[in-house]
Amino acid sequence: MSKKSDTSQQSKFMGASTKQGYEIATKSQEIVRSLIDMKTKYFTTAERSIVERIVHSTADPEYAEITRISKNFVKESLMAIFQEDDILTDIKMVKVGINNYAGKVKCYISHENTLDLAKKREITRAAAAMELAALDGFEGIVVIGNSPTALWKIIELVKNGDMNVKSVIGVPVGFVGAAESKNALEQSSISYLLTRGPKGGTPVAVAAVNSLINLVSEGIR
Repeated sequence: MSKKSDTSQQSKFMGASTKQGYEIATKSQEIVRSLIDMKTKYFTTAERSIVERIVHSTADPEYAEITRISKNFVKESLMAIFQEDDILTDIKMVKVGINNYAGKVKCYISHENTLDLAKKREITRAAAAMELAALDGFEGIVVIGNSPTALWKIIELVKNGDMNVKSVIGVPVGFVGAAESKNALEQSSISYLLTRGPKGGTPVAVAAVNSLINLVSEGIR
C-alpha cells in the first residue's frame, strides 16, 4: 500500500482530514495495535478493524478481550450495508453517531405511538420501540447501544418470526440485564457482535457500525 493510500485508510479509521490529524491518526493506530495485537490474533482482518475502532473510540483495550463476533456477522452486515438496508437503533444518540450511510437509519424511541404501547404492554419504551419497528416491517441491521430490554425484545421478535434482521450489534451497557441480554444474543440464531459483561454503550455501538460502513466504502464485501 502506498503512503498516500495508507494515510487515506488512517483518515477513515480516525476521521482525520488535516496533516496534523493524519499524524495523530497514525500514532493512535500504532498505539491501539500495539495494545491489542496478541488479543486479536484470531480475528479476521475485517473483525480486527472493527475491534480497533472500538478500542480507539473508548480508549479501553479490554474491548479486544470482551468483544465477540459470530461467524457470519461481518459477511451479513457488509452485504446489508452494501444493499443500503435500513439500520435500526435503540436510542437517538446512537442514530446521530452513524456517519456517511446512504441507507436509512431509523429510531422509534420518540415515535408518537411508542409511549402508548409501552404503557399498554407494561414494557420499557425501548422495548416498545422495537415492537413498533417490527410492525413497520423493519428488515436490516439492529444496533443496540444502551437498552437491555430492547435487545431482549429483538431476540424475542426474531425467535417468533415477527422480525427479519440481517445482524445485531448488541452492546447495551449497565449492571441490570446488560450481560444477561448479551448472553441470550450469543445463544440465539442471530448473527451478532456483542461485548460480554456490563461494558458497552453508545461509543461502542457507533464505532462498530461506522467501521462496517467504512469497510464497504473501501470496497470490502
